[in-house]
Amino acid sequence: MPVTKSAQKQMRVAERRRLRNKSVHSLCKTNIAKAERLIFSGELELAREAVVAAISSLDKAAEKGIIHPNNAARRKSRLLKKLNEAQALSSAE
Repeated sequence: MPVTKSAQKQMRVAERRRLRNKSVHSLCKTNIAKAERLIFSGELELAREAVVAAISSLDKAAEKGIIHPNNAARRKSRLLKKLNEAQALSSAE
C-alpha cells in the first residue's frame, strides 16, 4: 500500500484510468475475435465489414493512448493478413 499522500492519489487515479480503458480494450478484443470468426467460417463479405470495425476500434484505442500505436499496427496487420489469405483461398477454388 502507498505511504505518501501523492502515492495514494496516484493509485486512485490509476484505478480510474484502468476502469475507463477497460471497456475500450474489451471492445477491441471483441471486434477482433468477431472478425476472425467470420474469416475462418468463410463469410468473407461480413468478414470485411468486421475487419473494418476492428481496425477502427484499434486506431481509436491507439489514438487515445490506451494501446501503443505499434501494438495497434501489429494487430491490424495480422488481421488483414488472415483476411487476404482467406480471400486468396476462396478465389483459387
